[in-house]
Amino acid sequence: MPAFSVEQLSAKSRLLTLSPVLAKLPYLSQFLQGAAVHRTGRLHVRSVSADAVLVWGKKPSAVKGERYAVRHKLPIMRLEDGFLRSLGLGLHSPPYSVVLDDEGIYYDASGPSRLERLIQQPLSKTQAKRASALMHAWQQGRVSKYNHNRDLLKLPAVPFVLVVDQTYGDASIRFGLADAERFWQMLDAALRQYPNHPIVLKVHPDVLTGKKRGHFDALEQRLSATDRARVQLLAEDAHPASLLQAATAVFCVTSQMGFEALLWQKPVYTFGMPFYAGWGLTVDAMPAPKRRCAISLQQLIHAALIDYPRYLDPETSQACEVETLLDWLALQRAQRERFPRSLQALRMPRWKKPVLRQFLQGSQLSFIAQAAERDANQPLVVWGVKSSQQLAAPLLHVEDGFIRSVGLGADLIRPASWVLDDEGIYYDATRPSALETMLREQDFSAGLQARAQQLIAILLQSKVTKYNQGQSCWQRPDGQLRVILIPGQVESDASIQLGSPVLKTNLALIEAVRAANPDAWLVYKPHPDVQAGLRVAGSAEQQAGMVCNEVVLAEDMAHLLTQVDEVHTLTSLTGFEALLRQRKVVCYGQPFYAGWGLTEDKYPPARRGRQRSLAELVAAALILYPCYLSHRTDAYATPELVIAQMQQQRQQRGDAAPWWRVLLRKLISLNKF
Repeated sequence: MPAFSVEQLSAKSRLLTLSPVLAKLPYLSQFLQGAAVHRTGRLHVRSVSADAVLVWGKKPSAVKGERYAVRHKLPIMRLEDGFLRSLGLGLHSPPYSVVLDDEGIYYDASGPSRLERLIQQPLSKTQAKRASALMHAWQQGRVSKYNHNRDLLKLPAVPFVLVVDQTYGDASIRFGLADAERFWQMLDAALRQYPNHPIVLKVHPDVLTGKKRGHFDALEQRLSATDRARVQLLAEDAHPASLLQAATAVFCVTSQMGFEALLWQKPVYTFGMPFYAGWGLTVDAMPAPKRRCAISLQQLIHAALIDYPRYLDPETSQACEVETLLDWLALQRAQRERFPRSLQALRMPRWKKPVLRQFLQGSQLSFIAQAAERDANQPLVVWGVKSSQQLAAPLLHVEDGFIRSVGLGADLIRPASWVLDDEGIYYDATRPSALETMLREQDFSAGLQARAQQLIAILLQSKVTKYNQGQSCWQRPDGQLRVILIPGQVESDASIQLGSPVLKTNLALIEAVRAANPDAWLVYKPHPDVQAGLRVAGSAEQQAGMVCNEVVLAEDMAHLLTQVDEVHTLTSLTGFEALLRQRKVVCYGQPFYAGWGLTEDKYPPARRGRQRSLAELVAAALILYPCYLSHRTDAYATPELVIAQMQQQRQQRGDAAPWWRVLLRKLISLNKF
């Protein structure tokens, strides 16, 4: 063990670096448990008292730091990217995982490293179980070291054997005790050991464009015509998960893809000595260092992904466990893969354009003003359905989600949730939507339903609804046996035109409810956009007070729902929020939550009818269907995180709109946005 070890690192520690780039690494202090990092440019002068010298791996830039450490008799700590690094590459995507090694560095097989020592540690049953669970989470999350690329457009025909090239001069080749000739030995071995399989040769995309060199420039000269015909070059800059999942076996020299292939439980052949070779888990062309011995795959996983690296939660910038980062990266990847690689958006208001870019952050997005400008090869993004009825598919319809914001959408409050639907849209009952198809056809796992139940509890505890504003003062009248809430809607909205086949106005709804419930106490609440003056009131809506017992204006919907017995609605989301609170809901239209056995439906939707539990409805409507964005990072988020952030926002702002919001409402009413 070194004189100053990783275990001794704390907020009181002082590290020294000669690298200006390393000194500016984002989150460096958090990775180092609060240790102070000082930078010096003077090799011969010990400028500050330090516990160790910090260098970046074994890069050429580390040489000065090594010399400084020798001269001043200080231990060295080497920092490198972790094996589950980040969403993207380079400076624009800082690492969320690093490794810190006080004994060497993992890719240098010429000497020991901290990782080598950790790999050999025996595991308890709990640790082994965690390692196995992590392996399966890696597969299910389809993650990799970098996670910005899309999956392959088209997988090679199976079965195939994957051979992984590396860029010429990659330092891990030399430190992995290999050279250029090892790559040819690798390719030859793959051809001989799998004579009936095509060989997919994964080369770096920059190699084919000539920006970088690989190791297989002379395929035509070094391979026979028969062998050359079996080799397929693959240079697409794609995410490796689908490739590793489909491969029969993987051949590599020192590439991390060999380690990831082990996580996919594939046979791995190595022709150098990477950190995962020499332990009996791979077929190795080189003899293993005597330091290495037979271990289990769980030991390798536990050491390389749990014990050795340090992780940060991208949402909090605080230390976290590997599972937290893996789940976050898996969510980013899953949401990016939902949508086409390139799209055009038609007639989007100025304020929505940057928001749409965030919700489609994994796609190339351009904006057009007229449908005639459309590229027929690209799906078209449209808001709602009104503007899309004369447009040809493929279309992606966008609308507010069900947990939207703290404040009104018509106020241009930034949304935390949108839905993006390639079938229709949830409020259009005249045709299927992705949400309806999901509820009609999909089966939900027990784990997802348990998560939905927990989400319901969180929503009720946090009192979060769609807009999350208003006061909590109203109390039900004493002595009233049945109190019915009637939520008002904006009558010009498509949700009424397309989701309520018979009744079309708020007053018609109120009169129908009164006719069916002559003795009930009716409470009417106008739509908040109408109340704020952002949308026009419905025809004869001012007569609501003549039919209802009471009209409430500024009440918080979450509080109001605790005071009533039933909700009667056309298509309002309030009906869904009432279901969450175990209130009886009567639908006079066909909202997305009607027709599944949870509501009393006056006009049942013909296409629906499958009986669904409340947990299944919530799983579809709040977890699987919408997209959420983190208020803090603009990355994709879970509904649980968004709810927590909304609670914080609600505590920070009062109920009254600030003066600038009142002014903005007037500008919006003049169509200035």
